[in-house]
Amino acid sequence: MDLGLAGRRAAVAASSAGLGLAVAEALAGEGCTVVICGRDPDRLSRAAEGIPGTIPVLADVSDAAGAEAFVRDARDALGEGIDILVVNAGGPPDGGYESFEPADYLEAVHLNLMSVVAMCYAVTGEMRERHWGRILAITSVTVRHPLPGLILSNTARAGATAFLKTLATELAADGVTVNSIQPGLHDTARLHSVWGEDLPAVVARRVPARRLGDAGDFGRVAALLCSEWAGYVTGVAVPVDGGLAQGLQ
Repeated sequence: MDLGLAGRRAAVAASSAGLGLAVAEALAGEGCTVVICGRDPDRLSRAAEGIPGTIPVLADVSDAAGAEAFVRDARDALGEGIDILVVNAGGPPDGGYESFEPADYLEAVHLNLMSVVAMCYAVTGEMRERHWGRILAITSVTVRHPLPGLILSNTARAGATAFLKTLATELAADGVTVNSIQPGLHDTARLHSVWGEDLPAVVARRVPARRLGDAGDFGRVAALLCSEWAGYVTGVAVPVDGGLAQGLQ
């Protein structure tokens, strides 16, 4: 299926590994020119080598200033602006209520909310002028189904989801869609580092599909949400989680 993305220009944040990289691969496979970013020069270089034509930009999107700088540098690298922005950042530390102080929540908000806000503000003007744009945020299924031990992520990403939903209503008439995609338990290095030897038991207990998600499949779902086909889809939060989230919405 042709997603109508050939020739589009995309910027994918935090994309030198994991799900961000999978999304960049999927968009490049559909004919997009893709800018990827990361903080580690070596890992970023390896990621770019694995996707021919990808443009690597060294960036740290863990706060608003770095996130805005990434969009600016990606625009300069692409030369003619950004059609597709995939908003992404790493997760805050794991732990429950007793593990953190109020200051820790502020750091999580900078990482998973304010970085989202800054990237959106940096790109919406040009998208509105062209009457075409796609903003897609990689968040987490914990936004709709909070999991124990992830209180910082649960809190900050919920705020980001509310912001994105509100922004979608304001940009819809300008031909710009704003959506989020919510991964569950996917086969990434970070997930293995968090759960270690307990991961198979966690999957068996929590995921109805009884397996980890495939990062490549996740990337392809993300590309579909960025496509011409999805021009009437906005303000949604799509779980890609093997049935992990059990709520009705």
